Amino acid sequence: MLARTLKVELWRFALPILWFGMVAAISFIEAPLKFQAPGITIPLGLGIGRLVFAALNLAEGLILLAYTLLAFFPTQARLSAQRLWVWGGLLVVFLFKLAVVRPPLNARTDLVLAGAEPGQSPWHYIYIACDVITMVLLLVASVQAGRAILVATTSRAAQ
Repeated sequence: MLARTLKVELWRFALPILWFGMVAAISFIEAPLKFQAPGITIPLGLGIGRLVFAALNLAEGLILLAYTLLAFFPTQARLSAQRLWVWGGLLVVFLFKLAVVRPPLNARTDLVLAGAEPGQSPWHYIYIACDVITMVLLLVASVQAGRAILVATTSRAAQ
């Protein structure tokens, strides 16, 4: 039982760390730097960004799905209520980002690619805020899993 719980907690630790790294790398390193590369135009950078962020969102969705399965299974190692709040926060922010924030960003990209200049938009800042909130929640989830790993290993050593 403890060995299984330990394995589940190790996955509950690894998945948020992986997700955190992907968001940090794409949203806060790749995205701003791509526009500083020689020869990159705004339309080209936006086209690349659309592809990269679609791939990131797909990967985030798959990691969230895996984390969701680990939140509820195995039944004897379900997440505590406190940890479920973190999972719920991740779910809400992810769905908000996909359903509310991405559509106007995609529409704006379409306008720029068609040659229009739509002006400033708050949606990029809202997307960044979602990513910051996601990263904070992922750090909390990782710390919670790390504590559970310590408990599991201490319990295992005591046996």
